[in-house]
Amino acid sequence: PYTVSHSDKNKDKIFIDGNAATALGLLYGGATVAAWYPITPSTSVAKAFTDFSKKYRVDQETGKMNVAIIQAEDELAAIGMVIGAAWNGARAFTATSGAGVSLMNEFIGLAYFAEIPVALINVQRGGPSTGMPTRTQQADIMSCAYASHGDTKHVLLFPSTPKECFEMAVQCLDLAERLQTPVILMSDLDLGMNEHVSDAFEWDPDYNYDRGKVYSAEDLERIETFGRYLDVDGDGIPYRTYPGTHPTKGSFFTRGTSRDEYARYTEQGDAYVRNVDRLTKKWETSKKLVPKPKTRRHPMAKDFAIIFFGTTYYAALEAMELLTTNRIYANAMCIKAFPFNKDVEDFVNEHQNIFVIEQNKDGQLKQMLVNELGVPPSKFISILNYDGMPITADKIFETINSNIKENHPELLSV
Repeated sequence: PYTVSHSDKNKDKIFIDGNAATALGLLYGGATVAAWYPITPSTSVAKAFTDFSKKYRVDQETGKMNVAIIQAEDELAAIGMVIGAAWNGARAFTATSGAGVSLMNEFIGLAYFAEIPVALINVQRGGPSTGMPTRTQQADIMSCAYASHGDTKHVLLFPSTPKECFEMAVQCLDLAERLQTPVILMSDLDLGMNEHVSDAFEWDPDYNYDRGKVYSAEDLERIETFGRYLDVDGDGIPYRTYPGTHPTKGSFFTRGTSRDEYARYTEQGDAYVRNVDRLTKKWETSKKLVPKPKTRRHPMAKDFAIIFFGTTYYAALEAMELLTTNRIYANAMCIKAFPFNKDVEDFVNEHQNIFVIEQNKDGQLKQMLVNELGVPPSKFISILNYDGMPITADKIFETINSNIKENHPELLSV
């Protein structure tokens, strides 16, 4: 039989689901345009954003909401509206799931290559195709990281809790504008639709939006020639302008075709190479801006580590307690973003036996670690769960325990 006793551990806690937390973060982060198409399990992001806007984003004089919320005819139209709004200077987002991201791929590539900020919320579910709309997975990370054709890489954020949904929704908007690129918040059904006891969110009245590099009319008066895709500061991030900033300066063609530093169409190979190399430099810059991983180290850990991300967080921590009880000690890292920064690279290089926990069939995070960091696949042992239900601590513990006893008894502490 089960018994329940009173607890005071909920002091200063709130009860909220990840989608509502994400919507609140988007509101706090200054989003003024939302375009979306209904799809499980992301629909409640737009619904919650609408409800919060009706309460907190109302013009005192007119009584109308001062945000634009559009239910589009499909996912392609939704992200197209977001790109147009962001190009015009609005903070804009769309929310969808993996099937919607698949439809958005061409526009994601446009935003990447034309360098337009886009905040995209992906509440993952079981795929491919229609898949399992009411089950959870982490199976979209590779398709989102490299979305669209050609050489593309996109910033991904991996929240583990509702509080991180709130915080990373703000970061999603800030990073998109700082880097002038699509940024994708990778939630999932388990986090997005289930209620959680969460730490209270921090609401800083002095928080200022990071609008990134935007020339004002005064800036345009000062500079001799405006080049939309010039690498002025050497970090790969160009300066942009909002439409109408200056009557005669700052205009440019926005295109998905190859162009030179002044946004003039060209298919000259050297101009294309310069542009793509600058985008690569911008990608390297993004490694310094994305959230750092969270690391836990055990003083008795040997050459053995665990890597996880997103909603495997709590199960992984519980599994570590079970391992410790059985005198198996591990260091652990919860990855919070892609690209992987130096902290991730150093952690991987420090260990020779790394279990990677993820909720997909193909070990997508493991593949990305191998490909992006250039480390041998033999370092990693996958712990995979893809039946649509959240992974359990028992499964993680049993997989690690049996693998170590059979293959690496030297890692056991006597």
